[in-house]
Amino acid sequence: MAPFTLVRGSASLLFLCDHASGALPPAYGDLGLETALFATHIARDIGAAAVTSAWAAHFEASAVLAAWSRVRIDLNRGENDPTLVMKLSDGSTIPGNRHVDAAGVERRIAQFHAPYHAAIAGEIARLGRPALVSVHSFTPVWKGAARPWEIGILWDRDDRLAAPLMRVLRAAGFTVGDNEPYSGALENDTLNRHGTRNGLPHVLIEIRQDLIGDDGAANAFAARLAPLLATALEEMQENIHGR
Repeated sequence: MAPFTLVRGSASLLFLCDHASGALPPAYGDLGLETALFATHIARDIGAAAVTSAWAAHFEASAVLAAWSRVRIDLNRGENDPTLVMKLSDGSTIPGNRHVDAAGVERRIAQFHAPYHAAIAGEIARLGRPALVSVHSFTPVWKGAARPWEIGILWDRDDRLAAPLMRVLRAAGFTVGDNEPYSGALENDTLNRHGTRNGLPHVLIEIRQDLIGDDGAANAFAARLAPLLATALEEMQENIHGR
């Protein structure tokens, strides 16, 4: 099985979901991780896959979604990032990663990380110059502190899509984080690799997990945000073309 799911559309828009799945390839077993933890944010971004799929269908757009869990290898990290293969996540040790050596990391890169990013690059080449939208989700509480944002918009040097999207989301009444709860300036992450380096407009959308905790809630939230995302994309194109 390929380490990604590819949905092909005709729009000049590509959705990405680096942490779509909590599954592991059979050869990896459970990496010694407790079964219950595979249903948590340690293994996947809860609700992100459903939102990504819903938006791809709505916009008739392409999407690349990870097929395997982030506990095997984090597809949103560069090959030299020390957190590429996590040994500890939110207080939980991942025994099967504890003693992975450099050769083991290279095998995971070759089997999973490289094909995923090659699929993204291939879809970009097919579409021409699409806008990139990466979909993630975040926990409502982190280290005992409640997170007030409903949606986080992450970006680095290019705000062509981030700026209009934050504006329309706030106008619609959402509590929006500007590079919160995380920073979008992560060297060699997915959007740096495929967006910044290619000069493509892009944004990472983080959605609080209690708003998209099951498929029904995720699909409803995706439907609620779809027209706002469409407005932001239209505004971005108008700004690019100077109208």
